[in-house]
Amino acid sequence: MVDTNYVGSVVKILETPLQHVLNEQISITQFRVQLPQVRYNRIVTLMFWGNLARDVASYYKVNDYIMIEGYLSFRDKTNNKLTKKSSKKAYITVSKIYPLRLSISK
Repeated sequence: MVDTNYVGSVVKILETPLQHVLNEQISITQFRVQLPQVRYNRIVTLMFWGNLARDVASYYKVNDYIMIEGYLSFRDKTNNKLTKKSSKKAYITVSKIYPLRLSISK
């Protein structure tokens, strides 16, 4: 059977990678990216763990394009405590990353 939440896509980095350290041992890096779509632009948050998190934080920057593979998950996010509305926020926990070089020639 196939994992239905496994995602592979090319994305554009929208913000500077933010690195955290969990329990003084495990590195976690997060940042938002844009999925290229014709009709609607979708923004998701990428999460990287361990050595991959350190590499991503040091090698990639805003406006870089990368190809990723990972697992998609949704988490509840409450917008306002007064209205008690909640929405789902998409996260991709990345297991593989490939740098892309876009060459535009005139």
